[in-house]
Amino acid sequence: MGMTMIEKILARHAGVESTKPGDILVCDVDMAVQIDLSYLVDEKLAQPKRIADPDKVALILDHRVPASKIDDAAAHAKARAFAARFGIKRFFDVGRSGICHQVIQESGLALPGQILVCSDSHTIASGVLNCGARGLGQLEITQIVCTGKTWFKVAPTVLFRFEGTKPANVFGKDILLHIAGRLGSFEGHNVEFSGPGLATIPLDDRATICTMCAEISAEFATMPADAVVLDYLKGRTDVGFEPVESDADASYAAVHVIDLSHIKPTVAKPDFIPKNTLPIAEFNDKVKIDQAFVGSCANGKLEDLKAVAAILKGRRIAPGVRLVVTPASQKVYLDALRAGYIETIAESGGLVTNSTCGACAGGHMGVVGPGEVCLTSSTRNFRGRMGSPDARIYMASSATVAASAVVGYITDPTAFLQEAGIA
Repeated sequence: MGMTMIEKILARHAGVESTKPGDILVCDVDMAVQIDLSYLVDEKLAQPKRIADPDKVALILDHRVPASKIDDAAAHAKARAFAARFGIKRFFDVGRSGICHQVIQESGLALPGQILVCSDSHTIASGVLNCGARGLGQLEITQIVCTGKTWFKVAPTVLFRFEGTKPANVFGKDILLHIAGRLGSFEGHNVEFSGPGLATIPLDDRATICTMCAEISAEFATMPADAVVLDYLKGRTDVGFEPVESDADASYAAVHVIDLSHIKPTVAKPDFIPKNTLPIAEFNDKVKIDQAFVGSCANGKLEDLKAVAAILKGRRIAPGVRLVVTPASQKVYLDALRAGYIETIAESGGLVTNSTCGACAGGHMGVVGPGEVCLTSSTRNFRGRMGSPDARIYMASSATVAASAVVGYITDPTAFLQEAGIA
């Protein structure tokens, strides 16, 4: 019996010829990533006395950047000292950083056929690069930093086969919300994406899909290293890598065919995502919003800011609505600045922040208050996630967020995109 992508990656790193669901494998890890939150815990958990290989460790300050409290500033100082002590070259400090998953992608830290771990739940995002990427607890990350190894129990894999062509008014967030609304969550399973329709999905949208797989409780998410991925990686690394493909006779727990051409702009209602989404066209409630947020590792990408700027060009944010836009990395910020997107957003009345997890994680730069309604393109809509537990958090694509910020309530962005020549 053949193997899936993730089964091949795990088997390779465990030094075995094959594996199957249920096996427990001890694997070598190619890259372990710590974040600033790692240094808010007991020093013994984040700062071991030895590390296995400083070239296989990266440290990214992202959640509370710049420091919002004294404890955050102290954690950043500890991180800098740790990087200096062990000669960690892949250290991304304030001003040279961004949200860890975007920085990982941009910097060639996650590569096809490799294993990457990080102490953040959305590490699964790097599956877009054909990488076995997993979020783990801080104690486990420290153990990996010390030994270079960890263990995984091989889970069964669910395959999503994309058919058809992605419509121009549909984005990666819409695709994932469609899947989650129709099929629910996949606890205890890996997910894999393939099919001819994948070629119609740009890399940023693919990355959004993989990132959001954390919200359907997937263990690993993987995509093939096709021409789009290989072209993206050119010049980003001098490290050799070996992509993996699933075998033709690989065994899957289930196979779901997703016709991209049928997907429409979609919204998730508050508090959770699985079985809680619907196309905006079927959304009967006229939901007024107080805050519109674009950002996070899922949707603070350059293509997000491009769509937002196209919709906002020549328009103003509706009275009573505040729009907060957070680029996913310093590089995204600079690219958007050069392209004029930042200027357009600011001229519309929107606020552009520095790159940080900020509002998405409910830390700073956009916390919502009691009774407020926020429409977000970030990663989570849990009650209390972005601030007050009495706030309501809806989720949609960045285009939907921008269009809704203009009209003042949740709305389909299609007409705006058509006017901008995008759809």
